[in-house]
Amino acid sequence: MALTDRHHRTHSSLRISIVDKCDLRCTYCMPEDQQFLRRDELMTREEVVRIARLFVDRYGISKIRLTGGEPLLRRDVVDIVRDLASLGVNLGLTTNAVSLHEHLDALWQAGLHNLNVSLDTFDAERFKRIARRDLYTQVWNNIQAAYDKGMRIKLNVVVMRGVNDDEILRFVELTRERHLHVRFIEFMPFAGNHWGRERVYTYAEMLGHIGSVHSFEKLADDPHSTAKTYRVQGWRGTFAVISTVTEPFCGTCDRLRITAEGRMRNCLFAREETDLLSALRRGEDIAPLIEANVLAKHAMLGGLPPFRPEKQEEVLHDLSSRPMVSIGG
Repeated sequence: MALTDRHHRTHSSLRISIVDKCDLRCTYCMPEDQQFLRRDELMTREEVVRIARLFVDRYGISKIRLTGGEPLLRRDVVDIVRDLASLGVNLGLTTNAVSLHEHLDALWQAGLHNLNVSLDTFDAERFKRIARRDLYTQVWNNIQAAYDKGMRIKLNVVVMRGVNDDEILRFVELTRERHLHVRFIEFMPFAGNHWGRERVYTYAEMLGHIGSVHSFEKLADDPHSTAKTYRVQGWRGTFAVISTVTEPFCGTCDRLRITAEGRMRNCLFAREETDLLSALRRGEDIAPLIEANVLAKHAMLGGLPPFRPEKQEEVLHDLSSRPMVSIGG
């Protein structure tokens, strides 16, 4: 049975947050004083796998990405990866790469070969201001080690006007000789991240900036891709833009989310959640809850108004109370 919503979108991708804690404090992701869940509030390894298996076996989910928080902070992350890899899905993991050196070989052997890695700057001092932690060198060294290992890497860059928009070309330069996929992400609104439409460096501006220096070609995207992909002519890697703010891609969305405490969200910006974990722990069948959650999915942006300048106050008023870190990237 496929999970199809009222807007005729069939869902094949599941993002599972396995922890809400993080060893960075990125300004666009969380407030500095973010409070985290207790261990007993998190899904256990067995619960993560039971829920994932149901999505795969009953609903045909073919792609799972583990997120956080920082998933590498889970002591059993390698075991979870091994369990999920056995389901035969396209498996990935999103990380800030701070502790990647401690897990890289074990993750590879467990069956993980796809990483989404967050890096917003090449400047150590700027990294410290954005992440509120002085760990740039460690992160960059770990990214290079993962690339050398053979990991397929998507490098995620949240572009913020006046903060790091001057580094776009340097990130594109990474794709000259490396099979890297660099993804520029428009700055999105979440609770506590001081979003303002004026701080959004737009998709059109990014392409204009890159195009003023490089000739690039548009590549074919997966029908459900969040990113619009390009390649500088003759270069090995690719770059892309995720234009959630200025050109949302809700019409082709095939993604569902589970938070670290087992709540299902049908959109990154959803204001309603379904508590799967409590029902699972009571021994109830969670399938009806999953199906109802999908049917309740809004046509666009979780029911929020468009992220236009004149709608800014309305957007900020209607946001979910969750910061990005507690949703799962």
